[in-house]
Amino acid sequence: MIADAGYHVALTSFFQSDAPKGAAPRALSIMGWTVALICLLPMLAVALAALTGGTDTLTHLLSTVLWRYTGNTILLVVLVSTGTFAIGVGAAWLVTMTRFPGGRLFEIALVLPLAFPAYVLAYAYTHILDHPGIVQTTLRDVTGWGPRDYWFPEIRSLGGAAAMLVLVLYPYVYLLSRAAFLQQSGSTFMAARALGSRPLVAFFRVSLPLARPAIAAGVLLAVMETIADFGTVAYFGVQTFATGIYTSWFSLGDRAGAAQLALCLLSFALLLAILERMQRGQAKYHDPSRGQRHHPPLKLTGWSAGAAITLCGIPVLFGALFPIIALFNMGLGSEQVLTSTRYLGFIRNSLVLASTAAVLTLGAAIAVGYYMRSRPGRSSTTAAYIARLGYAVPGGVIAVGLLVPFAAFDNALDAWMRATFDISTGLLITGSIWLLVFAYMVRFLAAALGAYEGGQALVHANMDAASRSLGKGPFATLRRVHLPILTPSLLTALLIVFVDVMKELPATLIMRPFNYDTLAVQAYRLASDERLNGAAVPSLVIVAVGLLPVILICRQVGRR
Repeated sequence: MIADAGYHVALTSFFQSDAPKGAAPRALSIMGWTVALICLLPMLAVALAALTGGTDTLTHLLSTVLWRYTGNTILLVVLVSTGTFAIGVGAAWLVTMTRFPGGRLFEIALVLPLAFPAYVLAYAYTHILDHPGIVQTTLRDVTGWGPRDYWFPEIRSLGGAAAMLVLVLYPYVYLLSRAAFLQQSGSTFMAARALGSRPLVAFFRVSLPLARPAIAAGVLLAVMETIADFGTVAYFGVQTFATGIYTSWFSLGDRAGAAQLALCLLSFALLLAILERMQRGQAKYHDPSRGQRHHPPLKLTGWSAGAAITLCGIPVLFGALFPIIALFNMGLGSEQVLTSTRYLGFIRNSLVLASTAAVLTLGAAIAVGYYMRSRPGRSSTTAAYIARLGYAVPGGVIAVGLLVPFAAFDNALDAWMRATFDISTGLLITGSIWLLVFAYMVRFLAAALGAYEGGQALVHANMDAASRSLGKGPFATLRRVHLPILTPSLLTALLIVFVDVMKELPATLIMRPFNYDTLAVQAYRLASDERLNGAAVPSLVIVAVGLLPVILICRQVGRR
């Protein structure tokens, strides 16, 4: 604590007292706040468009679909939060607090489902579990039953959507819970055991309450991803706010209704972000660096070891192995050829968007992060907080929030040019690649900023002071001191944003230019046409790309 305080004091005194009152500090402020205002623009635009859209649309929504959207969204959130909590916390406790055959392998394998978008799992399991799928077909062949002689769970339902989301989102809870359990001192747990508590009772009374802040953060991350999901719920026909925004904008042509639905979803997402911030601010994490003993692992044998293997193996089996096998078999039976000119175009579009968005987002993260470090204070902290809000905002909301003001600008400019010069400018910004890239930046800036700030801890204030004493300004210090040290963190941030953009669907569907489809859009389109075998091919490419950051995470997990 004393060292950390001295570190911040050194930074503050160096940058605020000794820094020149010239152009560089103003440039840092301008860059940081420019990024923050870009992130704030979609939210303000959605609120303004919703409030000025009139009450007729809102009245119609209240009398028709709003309550259905609300009920389905809340029920989906409850199911996903419960499922991710149970699987994530249970698996994390087993691999950290116990020893059983294959435990070290499961410790890494439990992260694998993070590479899958939920809508890809939806395509795979629909192919397996739907009425013409292999499971029900085999059941009818073996029993001789007809289609109406038996009951089988409907995969295309709210429960099915919740299951797909749980399988791909539980690693958020697992990773944070695992870290929290590893950091706990073994003294409290052993004290509970010495007082006669069984291991399971000691877990619920001691280990679980101590890890509550990390678990709550992981569950809230999963919930934010749930309310932002579009591909899974749209394919399964579950009406939520995410599907309602897309339907109102495209199918009904009701932009006011889309904006008002987006405002409802935005309010819910921001409420979750505020709750996460409040619980994180009040949390007291245990510091394991004070020489306290860690918890000695419990050795499981017999039926208890078999139960642990089963509990850890089920999410890996259903969240990664089965979908990969199913998608591969589906792809072999399709007519989609990855080497065709058409598919090469999809791959090129996806790579261009993902790489451009990753570079732009990383630049924005550096601007905000370095501004907060160089000019510590309320202004930079506020700018950084605004920049992080985009992660709590679903892609559909960001798309509507950017399209509304820029479409109005394009139309106003075109009308003025027609009236003044009799020239039509058309849509200069709306429907362009760059507006879509800015939507990605707003959506995923928080992830890049987190990776950048994590690496900044390696750059001590003395390095900044040494650079300043040699006559280097803030930007030269950033280029010659910070960036070389932060190279691993910067590459991680680039990779995370790159993969997130490859998987992103709602903003891409709404904002992509005409005839500019990506792998995610192609998979969604084929699945919507019930061509699941064809949808498997682009889905496999997306999963293969998504495995890259997961491999990095697995390496970190393996190093404990």
